[in-house]
Amino acid sequence: MTLLDLCRDSLDGLSVGDALGAQFFVPGSDPSALRGGRLPDAPWPWTDDTEMACSIVEELREHGGIDQDRLAARFAENFEPYRGYGGGAVVLLRQLREGAHWRVAAPAAFGGQGSMGNGAAMRVAPLGAFHAGHSRTAALEAMRSAEVTHAHPEAILGAAAVAVAAAEAGWARLTRHRLQPDELIEAVLAHLVDSGVMSGTVRAGRLLGVSVAEAAYELGNGAQVLAFDTVPFALWAAATWLDDYPTAIHACVEAGGDVDTTAAIVGGIVAAYAGTGPNGIPAEWLKRREPLPAP
Repeated sequence: MTLLDLCRDSLDGLSVGDALGAQFFVPGSDPSALRGGRLPDAPWPWTDDTEMACSIVEELREHGGIDQDRLAARFAENFEPYRGYGGGAVVLLRQLREGAHWRVAAPAAFGGQGSMGNGAAMRVAPLGAFHAGHSRTAALEAMRSAEVTHAHPEAILGAAAVAVAAAEAGWARLTRHRLQPDELIEAVLAHLVDSGVMSGTVRAGRLLGVSVAEAAYELGNGAQVLAFDTVPFALWAAATWLDDYPTAIHACVEAGGDVDTTAAIVGGIVAAYAGTGPNGIPAEWLKRREPLPAP
């Protein structure tokens, strides 16, 4: 298995989680039905989480790393507003498409503080998987990928945390190491600095073993669409069910909030470890997901 194979598995996990999670924003959807094995009708369209992740994977496949100017151009070129982008992202990506430079546009967002949203974290797990075994590189490359659209330190650290988790998960798969939940959390914390994301991740480690409802209550479920309200819960779920993709995604649906984003983050991390095997992404779920763009 190559690093690009891990990256592709992570992208599949991210996109299936995103597409399935998005079904639970549809009026009349019943989260309890998923636990009973009743899947939403196909196809499951994916959202901005997947669209931006595909741009990152294109960059990695073609160049092996992140060039911020190229990535900004890809984000702008591939941008389809109907995919569920937040208002701030729509404004920024339109500015980039019209010729603004990301180094000017991204820091100017939200009154000059830059976005602290969860958008940089939602798309980055495949990048982490691509750098399996090199978590520091994963963190640095994730930060570069985040800065193109999210200039606030919280958003940048949220992306780094997710990338490190995916890098650790992918390395554990390659080395056949059963990564324990506390090991994954500690590996992520080793690459963070004092921040809301870091304090949330510390709490996530202390909450290992509690119910989904308690974890979501204590850590957030992405309802604020902010990095520190999203990433700690996603890390908690991924660490708890690293070898069980369906249960990890069920937990995101049960938690509510920004379900497509938490499921995308969790799905991308867990699939880097579990792949599409018996406890990985179910074949039927992959079949129902809207096809990804052609490479």
